[in-house]
Amino acid sequence: PILYSYFRSSCSWRVRIALALKGISYDLVPVNLIKDGGQQFSAEFKALNPMQQVPALQIDGITLSQSLAIINYLEETHPNPRLLPQDPKKRAQVRMIADHIASGIQPLQNLSVLKQMGENKMEWAQNCITSGFQALEQILQHTAGRYCVGDEVSMADLCLVPQVANAERFKVEMSPYPTITRINKALLELEAFKISHPSRQPDTPAELRA
Repeated sequence: PILYSYFRSSCSWRVRIALALKGISYDLVPVNLIKDGGQQFSAEFKALNPMQQVPALQIDGITLSQSLAIINYLEETHPNPRLLPQDPKKRAQVRMIADHIASGIQPLQNLSVLKQMGENKMEWAQNCITSGFQALEQILQHTAGRYCVGDEVSMADLCLVPQVANAERFKVEMSPYPTITRINKALLELEAFKISHPSRQPDTPAELRA
């Protein structure tokens, strides 16, 4: 497999965690979203992913984009350890939380959106994350065990950790979200989350390395 990734991309990070958890080795091709006006806009990369976004994963003779689609494919082809619970209700809760972050928070504070916001980008990002986290905190109070849904790591957790990192980067005050904070702390102790961290990628700038 070949993963096209950017060290700071939260969507790429989700996929790196999934690959690490499932023990799938891969080659990483960095795509710098800032340099050269954004390497994702090159003709070469557009041919690979017409949406001109990371991540993209070449695996089993196909090219997949969209992090949750990639994770679902990995789940179906490498079922252990599972990232979707067997219980239909818990599985629905995992998908709900993953979608809440991947559709309802992250795209609103994405690089492409922030570029449009000009001087207001910090305030915009903070507002988007805060409103999303207010809802997420309430949801997690009903679903969480050690992690987002019960005591097993799931696709929801793969979305949570990168989104908390975004919140910290945009200086969102985290004290109103004790459940989110607790789960994030527990997840960051796991090896798969450590090795996939933005501070430990081949394309991480020297000043941001762990």
